[in-house]
Amino acid sequence: MSEAPGKTGESADDVNDCYQGILFVISSPSGGGKGTLIKRLREAVPGVGYSVSWTTRAPRPGEVDGVNYRFVSEVEFAAMIRAQGFVEWAVVHGHHYGTTRAAVAEALAAGLDIILEIDVQGARAVRTTMESVVSIFILPPSFEVLRERLTLRMTERPEELELRLANARGEVAEYRHFDYLILNDEVERAAAQLSSVVWAERARRERQEWVARRVLKTFGAPAAR
Repeated sequence: MSEAPGKTGESADDVNDCYQGILFVISSPSGGGKGTLIKRLREAVPGVGYSVSWTTRAPRPGEVDGVNYRFVSEVEFAAMIRAQGFVEWAVVHGHHYGTTRAAVAEALAAGLDIILEIDVQGARAVRTTMESVVSIFILPPSFEVLRERLTLRMTERPEELELRLANARGEVAEYRHFDYLILNDEVERAAAQLSSVVWAERARRERQEWVARRVLKTFGAPAAR
């Protein structure tokens, strides 16, 4: 990602001519593979940050507090809600999940692209509260494949597994409210497509106006009207 202006001694006139971070919202049913694709994306594309959500559920084996999630108590979560500290929060599969407002605002102001890995409820809330959001839905290839993935990861009790599968039937129908749809039938292809979305969004003309203005100055050309 291009270096943000305003960081290397530009004049005051150039302070607003900078890359503004993009907020990417990525959703899928539980087991849809969004975590794996996001990991591949961040390995392949520089300058992509990740917002660590808060949750009241217990850590799964191998999960690290502050890396995968901020694991907090119901009391802590409720206090953050009262303080209006979340961009979005929701109850998913019986547990609370939320994205802190401060973390998102700080990253975007610094010119960093940030990813929110959230459920469809959270995505809906972010789309209504944030001015500019790029939303991406990760679709599993079939219900049977989703069941197999959830079963093989062995992180839920049988009743929790059935709840996630039942919820998935409604979640997949939400794809039509997202900007992009990626079928996660083959990890390498789906990860490459996800990376392409990020590069394409970065290259949008309106996001690169500050670059054009800098280049046009070297030609002595007037700025676009």
